[in-house]
Amino acid sequence: MPKNIIITCAEGQTGHLIAEQILTNDQFSQDVSVHLFSCNPEHPHVQELAKMGDHVNVVECTPGDPKKLEQQFKDSGADGIVLIPPSVDNKLECVEEMAMATKGAGIQSVVLISAAGCDVAEKDKQPRVREFIEIEHMMMKMKGEPETGDAGHSQAIIRAGFYAENLLLYNKYAKDKGKLPLPIGDKHKFAPIALGDIALLAAHTITSEGEHGLGDHVRGQLMTLTGDEGPMMTAGEELADAASQGLGTNMEYEDISEEDAVELLKEAEISESEKEYLLQYYSLVREGKLNYISTHCFHDVLGEHPMEMTDFFKSYAEEFKPKKRKTSS
Repeated sequence: MPKNIIITCAEGQTGHLIAEQILTNDQFSQDVSVHLFSCNPEHPHVQELAKMGDHVNVVECTPGDPKKLEQQFKDSGADGIVLIPPSVDNKLECVEEMAMATKGAGIQSVVLISAAGCDVAEKDKQPRVREFIEIEHMMMKMKGEPETGDAGHSQAIIRAGFYAENLLLYNKYAKDKGKLPLPIGDKHKFAPIALGDIALLAAHTITSEGEHGLGDHVRGQLMTLTGDEGPMMTAGEELADAASQGLGTNMEYEDISEEDAVELLKEAEISESEKEYLLQYYSLVREGKLNYISTHCFHDVLGEHPMEMTDFFKSYAEEFKPKKRKTSS
């Protein structure tokens, strides 16, 4: 198994949780060194992880300097990398630098975090989602380039579905009005997935062991992971029902326009490219292109089920529960 693992974009929620799984779960953490690559090494997520021991190394990376990044990858001695595309406007350019550095450093095992729905997104309508196809191609072609040697030879791609944690962006509205506001229409369905489940699958995959790098059960796999909602899946009203059950209080679904969705996201503490991604993902739901679940990889690899949405809302009850209205006596 990889003994020196790079995790890119360690300041983000995805990188932070994957690193935390590797460092704290006894199933993964035996004799593993983790190198946290971040453009913001002072971020609280990075600093929290940095305190977990001498086997954690924080590296500040500078976008636009691929040679320096390649040298940093080499200096780490890494034999595995979890490549998380950053939420920035020039995502493709940044990932290309990471791919070049991975090649130059001869890193054999690569786990790429991609996006479910990228294969059905259209370049002119959902470019932020579609660009993950180009990112996947960028990584996969590494296997067929003789000059790269063993670099990138052992790969796995995880196409992560809609992060359930994105619903936290609407928790103020939910608390004030007792409603979940989403621009997904009232008919088509999707299956949000808890970020912790994505992190668990990624941690298992990058620390797996096989004759050719990653374990044979994950090496070369394209793993699409959505929530586990059974045959009913989740339309807006069903999502609100799951919230009501999990929170123990009534929660309704409100179908909002894309314009209203833009307004609600204005104050969200996420990048503009991430806002664009979310709005385009919602449009895929409205078009009926995400009416599926995909959990076989999770079952097969980990032997368990992803978190259901009812349990997700239970775990975030304080963030979502509507405020009690004051009554006059």
